Amino acid sequence: MSDPSIAEFNTRIARIQKARDKGQGFEAAGTLGRSFYTRNDPRYRRRPSVPVLRPLVLALVFGTVLKAIFLFQLGTEAYEARVAGLRAGDGVDKVGGWLMQADPVTVALARQIALFGRLDG
Repeated sequence: MSDPSIAEFNTRIARIQKARDKGQGFEAAGTLGRSFYTRNDPRYRRRPSVPVLRPLVLALVFGTVLKAIFLFQLGTEAYEARVAGLRAGDGVDKVGGWLMQADPVTVALARQIALFGRLDG
């Protein structure tokens, strides 16, 4: 016959082993347990909830820099004339004219590009 305390011990061991197989574990305070090693693992990192935001911001920054380069290369008068020509069009041209208008950020970037251009001399 078996001792009842040994049967209880074996039941507890089986329950702990089953939980451990599922990935659970006991961590004492102040020790390096499983969570220390898996917290920094890229497989366990939480993904961003809005995956569209980063490409949208990159497209906005790229578009602004491209407009600034065009403004620098063409000059203010020629750039505004081309944008006015786009606005005079119909349909998609009007949208393009609205998008390509020189905003303060574009003008500031064009000035910075001009300063860097003068440094090359």
